[in-house]
Amino acid sequence: MAIAYGAAIRHEWALDPDFLTVNHGSYGATPKVVLAAQDEWRRRMEAQPTRFFARELPGALREAAAVLAKALKADAGDVVLVPNATTGCNAVLRSMRLREGDEILHASHVYNAVRNTMLYVAERSGAKVVSAEVPFPRPDPATLLANIEKAITKRTRIAVIDHITSPSGLVLPIAEIIGVCHAAGVPVLVDGAHGPGQVSLDLPALGADWYVGNCHKWWSAPKGCGFLHTRAERRADLHPVTISHGFEKGFTSEFDWTGTIDPTAYLALPAALDFFERLGGTALMERNKALAAQAGALLASRLGTEVGARPEMAGAMASVRLPFDMEPTREGAIPVRTALQAARVDSPVHGLAGGPWLRLSAYAYNEMADYERLADLLPTVLKRFQ
Repeated sequence: MAIAYGAAIRHEWALDPDFLTVNHGSYGATPKVVLAAQDEWRRRMEAQPTRFFARELPGALREAAAVLAKALKADAGDVVLVPNATTGCNAVLRSMRLREGDEILHASHVYNAVRNTMLYVAERSGAKVVSAEVPFPRPDPATLLANIEKAITKRTRIAVIDHITSPSGLVLPIAEIIGVCHAAGVPVLVDGAHGPGQVSLDLPALGADWYVGNCHKWWSAPKGCGFLHTRAERRADLHPVTISHGFEKGFTSEFDWTGTIDPTAYLALPAALDFFERLGGTALMERNKALAAQAGALLASRLGTEVGARPEMAGAMASVRLPFDMEPTREGAIPVRTALQAARVDSPVHGLAGGPWLRLSAYAYNEMADYERLADLLPTVLKRFQ
């Protein structure tokens, strides 16, 4: 039986029907059935909090981590749950013992929050943050790999690389990048915020030293559900951002308890993964990628511009150049984002390659009619900027 997508399945989410949502990438959207599972965990927590936190939660967290690990083709003991990918990156970077003159390498389309973490860590140690240029638009893997290889020096202590870039939606050749870095003796932290549910993952085969990901984006878990996967040899001196009772008692002990929080987003993760598989799993990812490509081509044609990615570096997001000039900064994009929101459109704008780029997402509840509607709305919304 064929799976219904688009408007036919939109009732599974609590999305505002009057708002055009083509931005699953920023925060995701949690389906009603997963929210119901989270509510049930919250009911159990509040029925007797001490019993829950002291007796039920430790085992339930490990069970959720085991379900997640299976989806990542990893061992449960290699995976801990964290609120989001940024928190996982902070844990790794702030655990490092850097010295003056050491270097932290990243690719230029880095997520700003993670770049800020690198700058914070570098400023306190006298280290330096180095950027390898991601050619854009229409980047090719060979040039990107060459740029990263050239940026590595004898002082490079870690490379922090996005699996899928946030501002441009590029799927980077992450296995090849890890190979280049490891050949030079450089460990790799992969910021996979957009990876889970957008591309297939086999973390042991990938071989990153650390991989952080979000489950509340493309896997549609509740907000505040991410993970950190760490190779055994990289756990020495690795600690969560918040030190608590599990300090120096082992990887999972330290990360599973960092103080009293609402852990129900983690515990509802198995329900989210079940829902994702019910929607097709791998077939859904392939469908989303094809829809994003079709949507990007439509918008670029209607605007007379271009899409940013070649097919081999594209996923379930597409970046389309907007037809005017703008200061290519986060601040420069804010007025355009605001205008789109005022028109009841959720599609982020980023400053890249000398101008503004609209980033589209494609998820199960989207269909081509959404992007045709966006194409009709854009001329009026963008008129004031041209």
